[in-house]
Amino acid sequence: MDLITDPLFYAVAIPAVVISGISKTGVGGGLGIVSVPMMTLVIPPVQAAGILLPILCVLDIAALWAYRRAWHRRNMALMLPGALVGITVGGLSFHYLSDDIVRLIVGTVALAFVAWRFAGKIVLRQAERAPSQPGPRGVLWAGLSGFTSTVAHAGSPPVQVYLLPQRLDKSVYVGTMAVFFAVVNYTKLIPYGLLGQLSPGNLGTALALAPAIPVGVWLGLRFHGMLSDKWFYRIVFAMLTLTGVRLVWQGVPSLLAG
Repeated sequence: MDLITDPLFYAVAIPAVVISGISKTGVGGGLGIVSVPMMTLVIPPVQAAGILLPILCVLDIAALWAYRRAWHRRNMALMLPGALVGITVGGLSFHYLSDDIVRLIVGTVALAFVAWRFAGKIVLRQAERAPSQPGPRGVLWAGLSGFTSTVAHAGSPPVQVYLLPQRLDKSVYVGTMAVFFAVVNYTKLIPYGLLGQLSPGNLGTALALAPAIPVGVWLGLRFHGMLSDKWFYRIVFAMLTLTGVRLVWQGVPSLLAG
């Protein structure tokens, strides 16, 4: 078993796992998108994704238990078929897409939504008066989420684009994200296994990081309970903006240089 023993890796990876836990149980994803990029500071991106997936699957169990009574069934029925298609496409194209292309896609989606959401006072007032309803577009956004989640564990922005305009109760929002990504992550075990990313070394390293999981879960639940709906959505939109800027900033220069 080729277990990672470099202390520098654990100095970066442990905070990444804690952040993933806070994201899963506290704010319904988004913040956790930084985990793979953090780990790629010290290991290759493919290896980082392989190590992180088992950890995400454990975090999904905690999130499902915490929000088992708070999730939107209509949205889930619309989103899951699209997600399964996206996972399939992502698994088949994993070796053909560069990291920079994926970063650019996800970052552009995130920033386009934030720009629309804050385009003007009229748009904002209309969104507050008339939240959007679940619809067929959820299939498309979930498909994109399944794809980007498979290739980079970066599936949150497309789902946020679909769910946030609905102005769901914050617990229902987090619960819906929890159920959706639990299905996505456990389904991803199939292509990851076929691609050799669940090697004994990666699984052993994930096990070594496991003690950080309950810390992130506890902090996430505490964080969620302390926030009002107003501040909850402000923070989620802020995270979405920062995520989009970071991904585009990383993706564009490398593509231009190539």
